This record gives sequence, structure tokens and C-alpha cells, in this order.
Amino acid sequence: MLGAVPSRQIHDRCPGVLRPFAADDGAIVRLRLPGGRTDTTELVDISALAEEFGAPFVQLTSRGNLQLRGLPEPLPEPFVRTVERLGLLPSATHERVRNIVADPSPELDWLVSELDDRLQRDDALATLPGRWLYALSDEMGPSLDAPYDVAFQRFSPTSGRLLAGRQSRPCSPAEAVSALLDVANRFLAVRESEAVWNLRDLPANSPVFDGFDDDDDGGGDTTTAEHGRGSDPTGVSSVELTELGVPLGFLTPVLADALVATLGSSARIVVTPHRSLVLPADTSPEALDELIAAGFHSATDPRRRVTACIGAPFCRRTDSPTVEIARTTPAPEADGRLHIVGCERACGRPTSTHTLVVAPRSADDVADARGDR
Repeated sequence: MLGAVPSRQIHDRCPGVLRPFAADDGAIVRLRLPGGRTDTTELVDISALAEEFGAPFVQLTSRGNLQLRGLPEPLPEPFVRTVERLGLLPSATHERVRNIVADPSPELDWLVSELDDRLQRDDALATLPGRWLYALSDEMGPSLDAPYDVAFQRFSPTSGRLLAGRQSRPCSPAEAVSALLDVANRFLAVRESEAVWNLRDLPANSPVFDGFDDDDDGGGDTTTAEHGRGSDPTGVSSVELTELGVPLGFLTPVLADALVATLGSSARIVVTPHRSLVLPADTSPEALDELIAAGFHSATDPRRRVTACIGAPFCRRTDSPTVEIARTTPAPEADGRLHIVGCERACGRPTSTHTLVVAPRSADDVADARGDR
């Protein structure tokens, strides 16, 4: 049923608590936050965990998850026990497949929760690749910009659509979770090799797509950012919510503590795939100003348009200090985006239009590459 099997290793290397990735600076662990849903207290606890055992920051990932690095190998038992106590390892068998991006609208919270719960109770889905991604969206939300495999877009309390590849079909919110999991199970049933990680690896006539129709507006194209809101890198939802950028996606203990001090304990937070945080809807302008003064970026801060891979000294592939260079590089003018990487692998590059600078030695090299000098 398949076309050419992609030329790649059999198993993906997506890290988890039970299967860390070994990097030059130590073990890397990724903590899944389905739909990015968390709260201020949990972020403080995770930040403290990172500071105690590894590098003193938490990375926000492009799937709305959290990543800790520089950890001892093997992971200390107290580290693993704390992760379990925080409820961040609810299933040993399904840890790496709980990948769900979702728009921050509270109206989607129940769908995130039900999808995560039923996913963990489906034994067969424990064998999904770690690269498989679900997306949940409201009518105009940005989660459809993610390279999802299967997605549900809610139009109203009773209507919506299911998206898979470049195809879609009507689907109500009540049917959504069953439909999403059915596509995942059908994918597992037809793939002929564990080297097939994603729905886009299947041919368009695969039986997985039975019952779907071609999607006229480009929804579900998992190789581009053409669906939903297109290339908007900062918008959070069709619902009015307050967003803060986390500088270069590094949440430090100082920033985490500022969230609790300003918003209180257990205040609802959503981590977005754009390395930002969505705050409670009732966040006051004064509280927002306090958080920006503490080091967060406003939703419109042009510095949010500069991103970077982790670079040196953390990654063995490069000696370019990409993060430090990004911190001293002026933001692009207008709506341009700039991504600085240490090698041709270009980890973390945006799906939207951007300028890519590879292995710069300094901010001057970035300026030269952009034609600013």
C-alpha cells in the first residue's frame, strides 16, 4: 500500500523520561503537555527540577511541550519520582505518543483531556511513532499551522471537520476523539515499516483516507503552513486571550517565579508551539506590564521574530553559539522572521517564511547574511 519507504532510521529519537536522548551536555528529556495545558505552580516545579538536576532553564518546544537538558545519565531516581509526582508521566507505555497541539481556547480543554485519556487507554497506539502529532483547533486558530498528522477543527458546539493529509470530512465535536484515534489506528494497520512515521509518508490513495474528500482550502497539508491562519507566528486563537513571548523559548526560574508572583498559584497557562505562554483571560494590564518588566516579551515584541537552535556549547554538531548570537541580533524589520542555526540540519526552523542563517560566528555574520551591512 505504501510508496517508497522514507530513507531514515527505523526508530525516531524523540526523547522522553523513560528514553532520554544523549547529547554532549548530558541527557535530554521531553515532558509532554497535551495541548500545552499547565499552570503557574507546575511551571515553577518543572523549572526548579531543571535547575536542580541539569541546565537551569526549560525549553519550550515547537509542539507545546517542555524540554530539560544537561541531565545526569542515567537519570537520578529523585528526578523521575518528581516527574511522576507532578503527573507528567501518567503512562509508561504511551509516554512519547502523547503529542497534542491545541489552540488555547478553554472551549477545547475537554477535547484535549478526552483525547489524551483515551489515547493512553488504547494499547495499540503505544506503538505510534514519537513524531506522530494530533492537532485541535477552533475556527481560526493557529494549531493547524503545525505539521500535524490528523486534526480536528471545531466550528461550533455541534459542527467541525476532521483533517488528514490534504483531505477532510465533516465531524462533530462529539465524534472528534473517536475519529482522531481511528485514523491513528488505521495508519498503524497499513504502514509496512516502522520507518514510516507520519501520515504524509502514505500515498494519497491509502485506505487510511477512505471517507475523506480533497480539502479545497489547503487544510491538512502537513508539509507546509498553508492551513488555518497561515504564516502568523504569534497569533494565539480566534478567542481573545493574552499572550507573552518567552525569550528564545528559554523559561528560567526567574521567569517562572514571576508568573506565580504576578498571577498566583495554579493560574491556567497554555504553552504554545510558538514558544509563548497564553495567560488567563482576566489578566490585568498591570499584571502584564509586571511580567514584561520581569523579562517576558509582549505579543507584538519584534524580538519574538528571532529564533535559534540550541547551538554550542550544548550541541556536538556545531561550535556556533547560536543562542548568544540571537540575543544580540536586532529583530527583522516589518514581518520578517530570522532563524539562526549551527548546522545544515536547521533544528527548530519555523514552518512560516523566514531567513535562515547557518553557523554564524557573531551577530555581524548574521547582519552580512541578511544584507544589513
